[in-house]
Amino acid sequence: MLQSPSARRIARFIATCCAPSTAAQPATPSSTLSAASRATPQVASHVASQVAPQAAPPAPRVAAAATRRRAVTPAGSPLRAYLRTWLHAHARTAVAALSVAALCSACAMPKHPDSEAAPPDPFNPAATQLLDDTSWVLSGWKQADGTARAVPSAAEGAPITLVLSTDKGQRHASGFSGCNRYMGSYTLKDGKLGFGTLGGTRMACMTPGGQIEGAYLNALVHIDRTGVQMREPQQMQLVLDNGDTLTFDRRAK
Repeated sequence: MLQSPSARRIARFIATCCAPSTAAQPATPSSTLSAASRATPQVASHVASQVAPQAAPPAPRVAAAATRRRAVTPAGSPLRAYLRTWLHAHARTAVAALSVAALCSACAMPKHPDSEAAPPDPFNPAATQLLDDTSWVLSGWKQADGTARAVPSAAEGAPITLVLSTDKGQRHASGFSGCNRYMGSYTLKDGKLGFGTLGGTRMACMTPGGQIEGAYLNALVHIDRTGVQMREPQQMQLVLDNGDTLTFDRRAK
């Protein structure tokens, strides 16, 4: 704490008056304060008023101008508070819009690059290798002259079916020919489905399936070309050497 010269003189005078009658000792800051503490309350008050620090000199004009500039827009002014609120609100809106856009893009149904491509050639020789472990139902019979031959449907009873299986390590064919069950072996060679000798039960039927059964079993051993379409709708076409075309639809086994 700074002291004026007059205050220091008064403090030394009090220390001299209040000191014991022993030989004078050089005054030190600690002894001066101790002596002042033993003075009367009136003297102590007078000393305190004299020892009090002087008022700080007025600040320069530059500092006062800076203070006035800060006072125009203080940190907590309504304008700054409004700007902060506006920025935060628009930032949240932008983030929300981006989030919605990301969700919409994530939820969009992905499109396979081949979904709009032209269907592959069903008579590609490699396509017949997809016939193992498949099941089919006869859905159409187009004759060489362009007319359609009637085939039994599920609504009329049991449709004509063909099952190609490799369950026992060998290619085995079986199905329903319209009146009887049939079975035998099959081959996939040179892009063509072929059958060995086919056997079956020997029941006689007067149904639509029984009327076409013989022609169907004969067609299986006269296949000239085989077409396989594994894209929807999955179909198989058997083109006979006489020009007829049998169309099969894929069905679950």
